[in-house]
Amino acid sequence: MEKRDCEVSPQNKAQRFRDLCTFKETGYSHHSYCVLKSEAKMNSSTPDVYANFSDPTPYLETCLFTLNVLLGPPTHFYILWLIITGAKSKIASEFFNLNLSICEIGNCLNSLFYLLKSMCSSLLTLVIFVQGLAVTGRPLFQCLMCVERYLAVVHPVTFLKFKPLRYRLICCAMAWIITLGGCCLCRFILSPLNLTAYTLLFSTQFLLFLSIQLFCLVAVLRALKQSGPGEKKKEENHMRRRAFYLILIITVNVAVIHVPYAVIALYTMLMQEYDPAKWFPGLFCYVLAGFVQPILYLHRTKKLKCSS
Repeated sequence: MEKRDCEVSPQNKAQRFRDLCTFKETGYSHHSYCVLKSEAKMNSSTPDVYANFSDPTPYLETCLFTLNVLLGPPTHFYILWLIITGAKSKIASEFFNLNLSICEIGNCLNSLFYLLKSMCSSLLTLVIFVQGLAVTGRPLFQCLMCVERYLAVVHPVTFLKFKPLRYRLICCAMAWIITLGGCCLCRFILSPLNLTAYTLLFSTQFLLFLSIQLFCLVAVLRALKQSGPGEKKKEENHMRRRAFYLILIITVNVAVIHVPYAVIALYTMLMQEYDPAKWFPGLFCYVLAGFVQPILYLHRTKKLKCSS
């Protein structure tokens, strides 16, 4: 009788796998791991993949989220303060960077919601919703920065035409609407624990943004190679080189954030094998990549000691 009670049907195993493989994306806290660990001990027929909860991954995740909460908001608020207190022309030229910093502050707050969720389970819905800022908002504003640099180098006349702040306001308003749509998609896709749909959304957006950024990168590189001699050309080459390096860093940053998650999610779905430790490198890249843009801005404005 006891043996029959311990048996798990294939349907229940599949359902438990679907639940497990969505823990990382939906932001389940360490409490969820502890619950499943207790279940694994009580049920001897549970596969080893569900019973391997002795690794320190949840604690490392908590440390990363805590680091993001403690260092992220002060850094991004400092960037906002530098942009807002600067010249009016500086606000216009750094308007996409300003909106990216606001988006990153939202991501940092989501890390705080994740840490507090074990004490207030109702925060789970908010964690899932705000995750759209990382999935859609961050790469979208980074893509806008790349397109802006592309226009400045390859199509300077068009860039000057749309240089006033009002055009950037329109672009950012549309970007925030798209980001809100991404948040809603995360809310309705992740709430029913649909990892397949989430991976499809995540990968599609990544490929779209990466394609645009690679196009901008190649176009700026071609313009840089076609430059000729002369003092004026030398100044143009310097501007083009800065634009190229900025687009390159943003593109690499986007790839470093998205590729680990996309590969691990695809592997998890195909192999039906969930291992929390495999997701940690993606989370590590996600948290650290949020500090790349502030460091770049501080370097450009010579606020870092190494850039002085």
